[in-house]
Amino acid sequence: MAILLDTDVIIRGERGTFDLATWLESQPNDPCEIAAITIAELWHGVERSSGTHRLKRERYLQDICASLPIIPYTETTALEHARIWADLESSGKMIGFYDLIVAATALESGSAVATFNQRHFTQVRGLRVIEPRL
Repeated sequence: MAILLDTDVIIRGERGTFDLATWLESQPNDPCEIAAITIAELWHGVERSSGTHRLKRERYLQDICASLPIIPYTETTALEHARIWADLESSGKMIGFYDLIVAATALESGSAVATFNQRHFTQVRGLRVIEPRL
């Protein structure tokens, strides 16, 4: 089963608070990937940065994009997104809009989500959620 990386996992890797490279290597049977919305979130961080910090972030993001497949937001993703959104909204357990898209992308592609934000993603019915651990 593929593993879709949530933004927080990649950011912790960038900040050095999580050894993302080692964790990725420890998943030889589960290919990792990234949702297109996650790339937008990460580029937003680059755009808000300045100076040498911006250059460092941009290089890190370019390396991530070059090494992992990016899963696009498709019409099928949009339908899954709408289903999850309506379900969570009606249950009063709404999560962040970008998290909805990450969850929809994972469900559409049959992937699990690797995240440190268990609280949000476990609200989504049928979504396999894992917390990366070394």
